[in-house]
Order: sequence, then structure tokens, then C-alpha cells
Amino acid sequence: MEFLDHDEHHNMVSHPENSKEFAGLAVNSGVAEPPKVNPYFHPRKRRRTMTAGEYVEGILKGDVTVLSRAVTLVESLVPEHQALAQEVIEKCLPSAGNSRRIGITGVPGAGKSTSIDEFGLHVLKDGGKLAVLAIDPSSERTKGSILGDKTRMESICNNPSVFVRPSPSAGSLGGVARKTRETIVLCEAAGFDVIFIETVGVGQSETAVHSMVDLFMLLQISGAGDELQGIKRGIMEMADLMVITKADGENIHKAELAQTQFQGALRLFPVPESGWRPKVYTSSAVARTGLEEVWKGVEEYLDHIQKNGYFQHNRNRQNKYWMYESINEALRGSFYRDPAVEACIGAYEKRVLEDKISSFIAAKELLEIYFKDARTLE
Repeated sequence: MEFLDHDEHHNMVSHPENSKEFAGLAVNSGVAEPPKVNPYFHPRKRRRTMTAGEYVEGILKGDVTVLSRAVTLVESLVPEHQALAQEVIEKCLPSAGNSRRIGITGVPGAGKSTSIDEFGLHVLKDGGKLAVLAIDPSSERTKGSILGDKTRMESICNNPSVFVRPSPSAGSLGGVARKTRETIVLCEAAGFDVIFIETVGVGQSETAVHSMVDLFMLLQISGAGDELQGIKRGIMEMADLMVITKADGENIHKAELAQTQFQGALRLFPVPESGWRPKVYTSSAVARTGLEEVWKGVEEYLDHIQKNGYFQHNRNRQNKYWMYESINEALRGSFYRDPAVEACIGAYEKRVLEDKISSFIAAKELLEIYFKDARTLE
């Protein structure tokens, strides 16, 4: 009786094709197991941290790569980045302030990004440089943001004279990103003479953009409400110019009716401090109608406020407003970073959730802890 050694027995059991009975069977070797790590992968070298002087030099030369990195620095929450960003902004301030700032807001789907795409062509036609700061809504659940406004600006986004920067709103008031004003300063220092600021959509508190622009444009769609509804909206009284969008096809009659209604509503407001009575236009980005008239209205308004001195008066008032906003933000940050507050705020939060203490008393006691700790540090 012929006995098989262990290896032969194993081959016959697990691999019957290796048996002598199938000697004429050709078996190809299998494919080698692929490597778990990509052999062509090379770790990316970390970019060297730039100094404030290098940032400023690049920005003043109009280098959009350096400008983008500076904007990222401005938006960062890291204290070291914030300190460096403030140094860059201070050095860029003497070269800023020479642009026309235009804020654009409207209900979601009103055509803000598409309108900016069309208006941007007018800026480029006149030989200008355009910066678009598009504020995208951040999710309340995931805190994420799509940042997809650039996809609807196909006509201008690849032009070297255009800088498009989408930013998350990060829950800030009025849908304006926390550091949009600082970004405006950087863009102006880089030589952009027209800046569009697109907000996330319209609401009663959507007013922060009004405090940083020279012209506030409100986009509306037809069928959004009668003139009484228009009066009720607080944002109406801040609009310097209103546009009824998507006035094409079967929607033309509705758009013209809405134009009449909103024009009637605006007449009920007192004449603004600028001395300009807001006008209502109709336009269609698809049919490319009405856009020339809208842009002409923008230039007429800006010329008007330049001549009567309101332009500089408004800029000075905005600077004062943002001084107080900066103080509020600094105090808020100082409160939450205070070690004594950080140590006990979780316990207070738990007691509020368990209904053991009112939210007002909890806030009062936390503020007392903060001020006591601040005096101790002195």
C-alpha cells in the first residue's frame, strides 16, 4: 500500500487539480495579492508657514493663491492664525477701501449666483477686476456646507480677473460669514475694484450684509406676496435696488405685476438718508433681458451717493458699527476661553437641562464667575 506524505495529501484534498489523475490539466498561478498601501503614493510636503510680510507682499501683487491662503487664515479659529491674520489685515488697510461693494440677497432660488454671473460680465467688459464672496448656509446638524455657488458662475469663474471665494456661514447672524468684512479688506488690497457679497438667503435678521456694502440689492421672485407683505418685511426698507428675477416665458406678466406691487410698497417708506428712492426692475438671466437696465441702475445709484457725500458718510458709519461688533466678538471669545468658566459651564448646562435652575440665573452666575476670575488675574 502506497502512503502519501503530508504535503501530497494536503494538495490532493485542498487542490484536487494537482492529483496525478489530472496530470494533463494546466493550472495557472493566481494573481498576487495587491499591496495594501499605494506604492505610487508620496506624502505631500507640508507648506511652509508664511510670515505676515510675505502674505502682504503677495496680496499687494494680486497673487490669488496667496490671497486665498490669507482668507483661510482669516476664517481660522486657531488663536495663532487669528493673531497673524490681524497683523496681515492691519498692513493691508492702507491699500484698501478703493472698491465698490455690492451686497446681493434674496429668497433661496431667486437667482443670486446666476445674476452675479451676468453682472460680472459687465464689470469685466468695463476693464474691472471682480471679487465674489459667496456665503453658503451651514447645516445646523452636521455643521457642514456644500460651497457650490461657484458652479452657477460658469461665465466668470475661469477668468483671471475674477476671484470667487465661497465660505460657510457657520451660523453667523444674517448669513454673512464671521470674517467677511476682513476678507473685503484683503480683496481690495489685492486690487479688486468691484466686490459682490452674496448671502445665503433672505430673512428678517438678514441685515448684517447691509452694514458692509455700498449698495444693497434685493432679488425677488414673482408671486412672493402682495404689497402689504412687502411692507412687513424689514429687509425691504434697506434695499437700494430691487429686481424681480426669472421674468421670462409665461412668467413675464406675473413679474410685471410684482414689479408694480413692490414699487407701490416702496413708495410708502420715507425717502432714505441717501436721498435715493429705490427702483424695482425685472430681469431674466435665461433670456438675458433687463440685465443692462439693472446694471445701469447700480451705476446711477453709486454715482448719486458719491456726488452727495453719502458714500463716505456710510463707510464711516459702518466702521463705527464694526468697531462695536469686534468688541462684542472679543468679549464673547474671552468669556468662553476663561478657565474658570470652562471648568463649570458644563455643570450649569446640565442643571438648566434638568430644570434645576433657570437659564437667566445660570447666565448671571457664570458672568459673575467670569468677572471675578478676570479681576483675580489683574
